[in-house]
Amino acid sequence: MLLAGCASLSGDAGLNDVAALTQGRVGQPVQFNKEPSSPTVEQLLSRPLTADSAVQIALLNSPALKASFAELGVAEADFVQAGRVRNPGFSFSRVRGGGESEIDRGVMFDIAGLLTLPTRSRIERGRYEQAKLQAAAQAVQLAADTRRAYFMAVAGVQSATFAEQVRGAAEAGAQLAERMAKAGNWSKLDEARERAFYQDAVTQLARTRHEATASRERLIRLLGLQDKQQLTLPDRLPDLPAQPQEMENAEATALSQRLDVLIARRDSEATASALGLTKATAFVNVLDAGYANKSSSGQPRENGYEVSLELPLFDWGGAKVARAEALYMQSVHRTADVAVRARSEVREAYSAYRSTYDIARHYRDEVVPLRKKISDEVLLRYNGMLASVFELLADSREQLNSVNTAIETQRDFWIADTTLQHAIHGGSNTKD
Repeated sequence: MLLAGCASLSGDAGLNDVAALTQGRVGQPVQFNKEPSSPTVEQLLSRPLTADSAVQIALLNSPALKASFAELGVAEADFVQAGRVRNPGFSFSRVRGGGESEIDRGVMFDIAGLLTLPTRSRIERGRYEQAKLQAAAQAVQLAADTRRAYFMAVAGVQSATFAEQVRGAAEAGAQLAERMAKAGNWSKLDEARERAFYQDAVTQLARTRHEATASRERLIRLLGLQDKQQLTLPDRLPDLPAQPQEMENAEATALSQRLDVLIARRDSEATASALGLTKATAFVNVLDAGYANKSSSGQPRENGYEVSLELPLFDWGGAKVARAEALYMQSVHRTADVAVRARSEVREAYSAYRSTYDIARHYRDEVVPLRKKISDEVLLRYNGMLASVFELLADSREQLNSVNTAIETQRDFWIADTTLQHAIHGGSNTKD
């Protein structure tokens, strides 16, 4: 009890605990306070960004995350306050009349608060631990959002590059069709088709460039960067892993590691402790005792004690206990609901992970090589004057479209991988 009463504020210790919780779930070192030996944001931005360095910048630099840490300080202050006894009260009165005076003095102590001090400290400690989990959950959510935004931004760069190549091929085809139509060697219908394809390519390029800019700006917001700060993205997405990971005990891991499940459990424990305190103080919630001193003119000083007790005449605490019991059952059912959602979300996320991996590998190993083989054959036919230049351009466009789809499937895989890891270790990825 004395140790609880002597508790003091230590914000750095709380942040270190949050960093440890976060580090085990994002798979890389985490520091919320800038250490002299750790790289600065400027140093991380001086080289091409990776998914890990993007997460590191977001955790160091995000204003939204820093604002959420203020809630941790509030919970810590409540925990420290719960370990302190209410200050004693002092009363003094002086009455004069008929040539005599009477003085009363008293010092009152909160006995009920002293008796319930261990329980209140235990409840607030649980809430403080819950606040740490909530802060870690926000950090892990930020890391997952940053990874998704990073893969979207890199894929946007690749897609814009290929869209430019498609536009170039379409422009060449449209110009050639126009010249051949003027020479009478090409029909107006075929010329219009080539020009229509070129206009579609121009529109698609504009749309793709905007999507690349929008995804880049989403990443910048998550990183907490200013407009003038520049970040360098790589030219292509990371390669697919050699083998997909298997779903071994993923559901059990989620139930033991997911932060929203741990938060719900902490909430149930804190509510159960609060229910016990409510039942203990249902009848008597105010009990003060203290020293009393009285002195009168011409009379010896009188000493004694004073007790102040709340009498449960009108309120026996039944409604307060019923409310606490209802809150406890609410927390129990909420915990069960979180557990059900966690297991379902892990299964759904793994299905998306395997599907996107299989599709991305199929495009990498089958579709793109096949399109390249077809392109090589068309080029041989063109060199042998067995295929026209328009067949060569059309095949080139088809190959570029296949490569662009392969980029999208590769992007979808890395996003699904991030979603799966977050479903296992972090929390819910959905709002339903």
